[in-house]
Amino acid sequence: MYKVYILYSETVGKYYTGFTSLTVKARLSYHNNKNGGFTNQTKDWMVVFVQEFKTKKEALLFEKKIKKQGAGRFLERH
Repeated sequence: MYKVYILYSETVGKYYTGFTSLTVKARLSYHNNKNGGFTNQTKDWMVVFVQEFKTKKEALLFEKKIKKQGAGRFLERH
């Protein structure tokens, strides 16, 4: 199973969208503790959305759809 997830940080007021084949809990831990990328800005990321997919292709297409419209707009509509 693959999961598309959206994280939110109150500190920076931003969303982060990603996908994983790991558990969302494991990915959240990575973003809050070990990442050197975009999510390294703060350590208060929380999961605000998760959807599961059977294939990596489906997950990547859905992640791209969210990123295209923006996570904030996507969440307002769902």
